[in-house]
Amino acid sequence: MKIAIIVIVLLSTIYRIVLGIVQYRSAGNPTPANVSDVYDAETYATWQKYSREKSRLGLIFTVIGSVISLVLLATNAYAAFASLFPANNWFLQPFAVILLDAGVNLIPGIVRSYISTMIVEQKYGFNRTTLKTFIFDQIRSILLELFLALALVMLLLGVHTWLKDLMIVVFAAAMFAFALFISFMYPIFSRIGNKFTPLEDGELKDRLMELLTKHGYKVKAIEVMDASRRTTKLNAYFTGFGKMKTIVLYDNLINAMTPDEICAVFAHEMGHGLHKDVLKNQILSLGNFLLMGVLVWLAVRDPLWHEAFGFTEINYGFAYLLVGVALELAQPLISLIINANSRRAEYRADKQAVTEGYGEAMITALKKLARENFAHLAPSRLDVVLDYSHPPLSERIAAVQKQLDEK
Repeated sequence: MKIAIIVIVLLSTIYRIVLGIVQYRSAGNPTPANVSDVYDAETYATWQKYSREKSRLGLIFTVIGSVISLVLLATNAYAAFASLFPANNWFLQPFAVILLDAGVNLIPGIVRSYISTMIVEQKYGFNRTTLKTFIFDQIRSILLELFLALALVMLLLGVHTWLKDLMIVVFAAAMFAFALFISFMYPIFSRIGNKFTPLEDGELKDRLMELLTKHGYKVKAIEVMDASRRTTKLNAYFTGFGKMKTIVLYDNLINAMTPDEICAVFAHEMGHGLHKDVLKNQILSLGNFLLMGVLVWLAVRDPLWHEAFGFTEINYGFAYLLVGVALELAQPLISLIINANSRRAEYRADKQAVTEGYGEAMITALKKLARENFAHLAPSRLDVVLDYSHPPLSERIAAVQKQLDEK
């Protein structure tokens, strides 16, 4: 059983390395003609360096993370560390496993984030995060991840103790409810360390509200987030549910785009809402949770999985890690379906901008988004199919232009 788990770790590592190499090499792909004006020659050369540095960084830390996992698994380190805590304690035994895993991955995780944000992003002019903000963000992220991991472990323990082999569907439903809860709480979490202000009254707000009321669409607020404190990149998104739904615009977006372009981006986001794309994705994710339920059931029904790694009985913290290992191998297949659905949703949301009369503005807005976010203009087809939740820029622009020509 130990060999099977180690083989799974190796296979998932090989997959991520191959994907990383594809991403690295794709920086040299020829640029499609309809997006050739996004970067000038000098900027494109800079982008190639940026892309390769990010891909190289990902490859290095993929290998580091896998080596750490393999060493911990091969040496039965999780069981050895758990043995330092009181035996048969329903909380401390799984907590020990989660604590060790978080602890040994803490430094590599912080180092990777530091290099990515404070060195690479800084080098290419994207980073505005101060060292103080970076440290605060890391502490917040670590505490939140630890809390979520422990919450899921306790959920696993409770459901299995209660239902035994009937846990699969209930656990999947509980995970789905948990994901909805996190989505509902995201507006609260996102306000930790970020400042949100209502969009100022004026022509832009009036035009945005007109788009909403035209479709009977209600939101709690349109807010501007002070993203420029951390990055130069542009973004906008919907968050929350029902009457609590809020539209968030990065202040960078407000400053970099014309009113027509902002309305185009807004119409795109509204298109997601009108077509209930978030809800559809959540329903689609039910299949993912069902698979997770099956993997959890397999991880806790047979003590031999745990005994192979030095435990004397089932450890729910280790079961949580085993599920994560298995998902690393299964996730690419799941992502094929989820990402394909997401790409279709993006085309549909772009079409909404055309319908609202902002087709030309959508094209220029997409180009600005790509330029300011240093987007890949010519990703490899394999990379798109396996890893892209959004279609490549050239294909989105071609689709928008086709819709304009048909009007």
